[in-house]
Amino acid sequence: MRSLLTVLGILIGIAAVILTVGLGLGTQKDVSAQIDSLGSNLLIVSPGSSTDSSGMRGGFGTSTTLTLADAEALTSEVNAPDIAAVAPEKTTSLALEANDTNWTTSVTGTTVSWLDVRARELESGSFFTQEDVDQAAKVVVLGSETATELFGRTGVVGQTVEIDGTSFEIVGVLASAGSDSSSNLDDVAIAPISTVANVLVGGTSASSVSTVYVQAASADQLAAAYQEAQTILLNRHGITSSDDSDFSIASQEALVETATSIYQTLTILLTGIAALSLLVGGIGVMNIMLVSVTERTREIGLRKALGAPPWAIRRQFLTEAAILGLGGGILGAALGALGTLVLPGIIGSSVVLSGPAVAGALAVSIAIGIVFGVYPATRAARLAPIDALRTE
Repeated sequence: MRSLLTVLGILIGIAAVILTVGLGLGTQKDVSAQIDSLGSNLLIVSPGSSTDSSGMRGGFGTSTTLTLADAEALTSEVNAPDIAAVAPEKTTSLALEANDTNWTTSVTGTTVSWLDVRARELESGSFFTQEDVDQAAKVVVLGSETATELFGRTGVVGQTVEIDGTSFEIVGVLASAGSDSSSNLDDVAIAPISTVANVLVGGTSASSVSTVYVQAASADQLAAAYQEAQTILLNRHGITSSDDSDFSIASQEALVETATSIYQTLTILLTGIAALSLLVGGIGVMNIMLVSVTERTREIGLRKALGAPPWAIRRQFLTEAAILGLGGGILGAALGALGTLVLPGIIGSSVVLSGPAVAGALAVSIAIGIVFGVYPATRAARLAPIDALRTE
């Protein structure tokens, strides 16, 4: 029973380490997937901050410093050879109505390159064409959730929906993409940017855009695309220093590095806490082995009297300690592996089973058994045969 309780202490420690590492890796995987859902090799250009009449400054993105002309300038093959595609967005929140059902969602005006730049796919229908953009056609592509909220189904191509009182034909429905850190990617309505600017928004801000997505030709050219985009926009806005720029450019690489750094630090911290339980388990191994030496003194004396050398006695107790550690390690690894299958459904986050973490945990469990078994084994090996045999 004492041995089983000792194994239980090591088991809990090993399982805790495996699950902690798995949670850290799983969270990194989820964050990377969310960032990748924006598109591949992507730069995100946002407007600068605004200042109201009282001198209160808003955050980045609150101004209207980016225009459709800025986005078109970024498509220049001469000035921006490392930029493969550009997709400006003009986003506003409007009410949609169909069949006496209404739903307020994010209406985004963009160009035909949006589908490729944002790495989105269509579930049905087609995306609008360049001719639709040129003619400010009243066509729209709905997200799967938006279509479901309005019609109760996603097979709605050819149907009509009213956006802010204007009738639009649904030409396509986007495939589900889940959500990112700030919005539901399936609850959107995508229309030609000219239609959104002139028909739905209008006014002095018709030519401004909310965001410009810039796709680099490859991952290796992302840094060059960043420099080209920054230089073009600074020149167009008449700004000489990047410190005074009225826009900001964020890259996926920077987002991934920041998120990874945060979660690596958190994983190390939690792993350290879990490792303390392994230390407790190791002390348990030492305790049970010391008790074993005390209770088996006559056995040790008899073996030594029959010619067993000290190294044989030491090896016997070290082997027992190692078996206790290995047993706890194997059971703990099995429990940790089971946890990686069960926990995602409970906590709603990915848990990755790390092969190196499992192998390391097993090695540590054996090491714990041996390290904390050295003193009891040495104590047993030093017993004098006559003293051991005399013990009751």
